[in-house]
Amino acid sequence: MNDLTVTGIVLKAEPIGEYDRRVVLLTKEKGKISVFARGALRPNNRFVACTNPFVFGNFELYAGSNSYSLSKVEVKDYFETFRTNLDLTFYGTYFLEIADYYGRENTDNIGLMRLLYMALKQLAETDVSPDFVKTVFEMKAIMLEGEFPGIPEESDLPESGRKAVAYVYQAKPENSFTFKLSDETFKKLEGQVDVICRNTFDREFNSLSMIRFAKQN
Repeated sequence: MNDLTVTGIVLKAEPIGEYDRRVVLLTKEKGKISVFARGALRPNNRFVACTNPFVFGNFELYAGSNSYSLSKVEVKDYFETFRTNLDLTFYGTYFLEIADYYGRENTDNIGLMRLLYMALKQLAETDVSPDFVKTVFEMKAIMLEGEFPGIPEESDLPESGRKAVAYVYQAKPENSFTFKLSDETFKKLEGQVDVICRNTFDREFNSLSMIRFAKQN
């Protein structure tokens, strides 16, 4: 068996059998991978907290014939905010779902991982509007995949909004959130990006439905 250490974010986790957990990581080194955490569902097991969604850190793995198993975790951020603020949890989970949608095994997903990490930091540690973070995250994620169609020439998005789109396109993923727009311009940009998302993603994300439901209530 070969040892491997990866830097990544837990996208999702699910029980396997009575005591084990299957964890999906988005990593810098290997793209999206599945890892088995043996005994993670046992009380007081060392993997209980560090295999939850949103956890960011270094994961030490050993490779079997068909899968990776977890041997050690050095947590850098638990993102505890998402365990106490339900509204932000919906947004954060939506970002995890998009990262899971676009993540590929043995593919360079460094840009996507940096974007995801910074988007989570923006939600958890700043007073920036979650809808602003969501719109920028959606744009940049689609751009990284080469699927962003651009803003139609006939749209009513002001020049400042078009410049913002151009900025996001050119910026490093982790720097994509460092601009401001007027409320009116942002609303128009948000509407354009919503249309692009509906035309780009071939499935509905559960957390997006929850975001919409929460806004209506």
